[in-house]
Amino acid sequence: MAGHSHWASIKHKKATVDAKRGKIWSKVSKAIIIAARIGGGDPKMNPRLRAAIEAAKAVGMPKDNIQRAIKRGTGEIEGAALEEVTYEGYGPGGVAIMCDVLTDNRNRTAAEIRKCFELHNGKLGSTGCVAWMFETKGLFLVPANQVSEERLMEVALEAGAEDIKQVGDKFEVTCDPSKFSDVSEALDQAGIPCDSREVTRIPKDYVDLDADTARKVLKLMEELDEHDDVQNVSANFNIPDEVMAELGQS
Repeated sequence: MAGHSHWASIKHKKATVDAKRGKIWSKVSKAIIIAARIGGGDPKMNPRLRAAIEAAKAVGMPKDNIQRAIKRGTGEIEGAALEEVTYEGYGPGGVAIMCDVLTDNRNRTAAEIRKCFELHNGKLGSTGCVAWMFETKGLFLVPANQVSEERLMEVALEAGAEDIKQVGDKFEVTCDPSKFSDVSEALDQAGIPCDSREVTRIPKDYVDLDADTARKVLKLMEELDEHDDVQNVSANFNIPDEVMAELGQS
């Protein structure tokens, strides 16, 4: 898979820009709020909250901001009520897309997400139409030029990782969500850098895209990802290196 790019690695390149605009902080803050609301404010007892805090730290969110988000989730600080919604649909070329949302206005968000799909030659589907194509996993992107595959396998697999493979210039390390914190801590203790770490949906199979279809799919993915209420977007496409080069995103 070294000759392909997935949305996870393409999205990471965008995240650096988003962080400068502060948008990514808003997204990780919402993730902390909902995690604390569902499972309580103690990260030791709440794996989902631990993962959300890890993601917040990875994008440089200050400790005070993290604590405020936790308190909003537990009700110690008042704030708008957030609801979790997952939208499923198809993009150009039959690409399966899942969109995780945290919103304080479900009807408004649903209309905006539907319009986004329609504007980019996609179609919002019914619940369950593509969910079966994905698995929820912890995902770490490790720069391939910063560590040997042998060393990474030694550290990650011992901590509970399930799979390690190179995709482009990154190693993708995946694990069961329950092992996310263990793998994250092991990588940190071993001094292995991560470009990103998150609990997300991983496609079971991928669809290769040509340049024209890839261009259309990326426009849809980027618009969905930039929506204020969208926490995470997953899709089952591969873009071969030669196509990425043609698109100017290699």
